[in-house]
Amino acid sequence: MTPSADTAPRLTLRQLPDWRYLLQEYDELYRFLPAGGSDKIAGHQRKVREAISRLIRTNAPVTPQPKADKPVTAHLRRALDEGRQGVLAPVIRALDVVAPDLSWQYGYERVPKGLQDTFAYAEIAGGTGPVVSTEIILGVVLFGPGCTYPAHAHHGITESYVCLSGAVSENHQGVYVPGSMIFNPPQHLHRITVGKREPALLAYAWIGAPEDLHEQRMIFSRPRK
Repeated sequence: MTPSADTAPRLTLRQLPDWRYLLQEYDELYRFLPAGGSDKIAGHQRKVREAISRLIRTNAPVTPQPKADKPVTAHLRRALDEGRQGVLAPVIRALDVVAPDLSWQYGYERVPKGLQDTFAYAEIAGGTGPVVSTEIILGVVLFGPGCTYPAHAHHGITESYVCLSGAVSENHQGVYVPGSMIFNPPQHLHRITVGKREPALLAYAWIGAPEDLHEQRMIFSRPRK
């Protein structure tokens, strides 16, 4: 008799160590990237590390997601290859191992105009997996060349991006290259633009109350006027 989904043994980080190795690399990102003297950024980095540590220590369950690609994932190989030459190559190598199992999503019921071909994200940890967590969402976002990600904000979510390859600008107020961190506190309106020659691959972390994490994805939201 074949076990049902409810009775089949749950897979964990120990049984699927490639996901654990990737979590370890995220921990390294948030342990050694500088906070630039900002207490708020340093505090966020600490919360991300603590959440990752708990996932590893408790041998968190892993629920593989159905593989899904989007048009922008045609640029993924280029983004990974470019990142392999940079300062965050260990993260790129760990990400490359699980790349065939990533489920790339839009996070929109109706995708904003211009994003269908130039944007997608894949979660690494979150409420629905692959690594199951209710206290943090980790993932990667891929932007195609020339992408403009519209201005948006997140309710109750503290967000950070780490640039793995390519270059992006946020709110036209700085250029972020591999090894750079972007920090967005809750309700902070931010818009991302990407250069026209290369894709950009960013790791991200969301910290917030479980109910806020559960209710949000990479969604487009404007503050009320």
